[in-house]
Amino acid sequence: MYVRDAKNRDEAWLLDAIERLGLDDVAFRSRDYVIAVDEETGDRAGFGRLRLHRGEDAERIELTGIGVLPEWRGRGVGAHVVERLVDTAAAEGFETVYVLTDQPDYLTQFGFETVDTDALPAALSDRLTEKREFLGGGVVGLRVGIDDFEMPEELREAFKNADAGGSDDGDEGGSEETTESAEDFGIDPETATYKYDTGR
Repeated sequence: MYVRDAKNRDEAWLLDAIERLGLDDVAFRSRDYVIAVDEETGDRAGFGRLRLHRGEDAERIELTGIGVLPEWRGRGVGAHVVERLVDTAAAEGFETVYVLTDQPDYLTQFGFETVDTDALPAALSDRLTEKREFLGGGVVGLRVGIDDFEMPEELREAFKNADAGGSDDGDEGGSEETTESAEDFGIDPETATYKYDTGR
C-alpha cells in the first residue's frame, strides 16, 4: 500500500468515490488530491485533498475531502492519506494545516486541536459556514502545526500490512496502469491529431 499524487486518469474514479461517500467536491481539481493504492492489485483505497485559501493577511491550507472506501477502513489508509497531505503542506512552506470536519475525534489522534470559530482565519470562517450547510451542522475547525503531527504506530503497522481484502474499485477490474498514456497529459486519443500524422 502506498499514497501517491492523483493523476488525470484518476478523475472519473475520484468523482465517483466522492459522490458515493457523500463528500463535497467544491472547486474540484484532481491534481489537488492524493490517492492510496494497493501495490499488488492497483486498487484505489482512499483519497484526500489540500485546498488553498487566499486571505487578506496570508494563505491558509485546508485538508479536506478525506475518504476511504468501506472495504479498506480500519487498515490505516486514511491515516496515511492525512500524513501525505500534511507532508505536502510542509513541503509547500505551510506551518499549520486546518481541517473543518464533523468527525474531529478521528483527527485528534494525530495531534489536531480544536480552533475556536472566532479564531479561524477569515477565508476558513467562510468555508466553515459552507461546510455546515453541506453537512447539516456539527462541523468544527481543527488545526495542527506541521511539527506537531504524529502518526500512531498501530496505524502505521495496519497500513504496512493492508491487503486487498476483497476490495474492488468497481471500474477497472485489473491492475492500475504503470505507464503514462495520452490521457495523463489531458489528450483525448480519439480526437487528437499529431504533427507527423500520415493518415495511415
